[in-house]
Amino acid sequence: MDKPTVDLKQLAIERSISERVDNTARRSNRHRWLIRYALPIAILFGFATLVMVAAGDQWMSIRSVKVIPVIVKRAEHPKTGTALFQAAGWIEPRPTTMSVAAMAPGIIEELMVVSGQNVQRGESVAKLISIDAELAVQQAEHTLEIRMGECDRARAELTAARLRVDNPVHLRIQLADAQSNLAKSKTELAKLPFLISAAEANVKYAKGIMESKQFAQGAISNNIVAKAENDYEVSVTTLNELVQREPNLQREVQALEEVVSALSQQMELLIDEKRHLAESEAKLHSAEASCKEGELSVQQAKLALERNTVKAPMSGRILRIIAQPGSRVMGLEATAGQSSSTVVEMYDPNSLQVRADVRLEDISLVTQGQHVEIETASTPHKIFGRVLHITSSASVQKNTIEVKIEVLDPPLSISPEMLVTATFLAPTTDATLKPEPEEKMIFVPRELIQFSDSDSFVWLVDDRSVARRRKVKLVQKSSAELVAIASGLSVTDKLITTDPDSLRDGMKVRVSGDDPSIGMN
Repeated sequence: MDKPTVDLKQLAIERSISERVDNTARRSNRHRWLIRYALPIAILFGFATLVMVAAGDQWMSIRSVKVIPVIVKRAEHPKTGTALFQAAGWIEPRPTTMSVAAMAPGIIEELMVVSGQNVQRGESVAKLISIDAELAVQQAEHTLEIRMGECDRARAELTAARLRVDNPVHLRIQLADAQSNLAKSKTELAKLPFLISAAEANVKYAKGIMESKQFAQGAISNNIVAKAENDYEVSVTTLNELVQREPNLQREVQALEEVVSALSQQMELLIDEKRHLAESEAKLHSAEASCKEGELSVQQAKLALERNTVKAPMSGRILRIIAQPGSRVMGLEATAGQSSSTVVEMYDPNSLQVRADVRLEDISLVTQGQHVEIETASTPHKIFGRVLHITSSASVQKNTIEVKIEVLDPPLSISPEMLVTATFLAPTTDATLKPEPEEKMIFVPRELIQFSDSDSFVWLVDDRSVARRRKVKLVQKSSAELVAIASGLSVTDKLITTDPDSLRDGMKVRVSGDDPSIGMN
């Protein structure tokens, strides 16, 4: 009997389906855990936090402090001339120092002033080595003399050219010579027919003599016959020459007539003479311009020589010596630096000013034209001045700003860079103005004001019993017990008097009462 066949593949479990079932079960358990445990725990934690915040004031220790109200008084206007504040400063020239520079490059040979010396305008300050400049002047003068000689020669040529145009004697001579030659040629041409007739007669005579001598040749010598033949040939040649001269004389007469005509036209037009006159005028203009250029060269050379002596551009006092003998100055060269030509610095002792460093809290008390008393160790008397303007030069390190003060009638004992103390006085009030309504200002005891690097502040209690650090602006610094506050406080503020150094901004405090020991006097 056959055994039944079992298919084991049918008993196998598909793993991919099993894994998906397991993952779904895990996510369901995690979600169930978040709902059952995590969410209730978060709700309980938030509730506990709210309870702690609400009961924080009872759980934390709150510091007890005493306070005083701010003090409100009528603002008192200082009387005219009352000292408002003081500021340190130093004296400087007004508006600035004067740099005396060499206008010519060179080497300083001699200094003629010392520091602190009074000099007048145009007085010599220093002298440069000037041998090169002196030679340049001599060369320019010699060049000018040469050009002046050329100018004189051009004037002479122009004068001669004008005379040639006005009186063309040379052309008249040429014309007269041509006319004389023409007359001679015409005369010879007119005599030619008579000369030919005479030559023909001479030929006939010579021929008759020759024939007679030849006939008697046996009776006379051969030399006589030869001479007669020679005379005949000479006469014939003379006749032929006279006959051939006529056309030549006619051409010569015609040529001389043309020469005479051309010279006549040349005398009328004067082309060459006028051209020479124009050239002479142009040459004279050029020579005169060259002379003027030479004169300018001489002036420039003398100016360069004069600039070798450095002179004071103003009347004043020497502040400091910049260049020493033997040092080189660059003058007005294009490559010269800003101070490479400065020899000395000077200033006007009657025009001085003070540059004072005024604290930022005092700057509101400064006005233009305000009177200032200036004190310095160099003079026992007070010096008076007035405010010119407030500059834009502020110092972050010193927390100050510069104020320029004009020194009125400065004494001779003060000079730039001296340290001074400037006392700013209350400005003059106009008695004709109507009195302004009384102003009320807030005052704070000096001991409650604290200072940091950049500002001043006080501690106060707000309406929620929290300590606050409040920045304030002072009207002015003074040694009085009460200090006026320009801004930062109101009349309802309460100032903390209990140990301000241990307070923190935002700290919870409890007001235990008023402090009667501060600010009540």
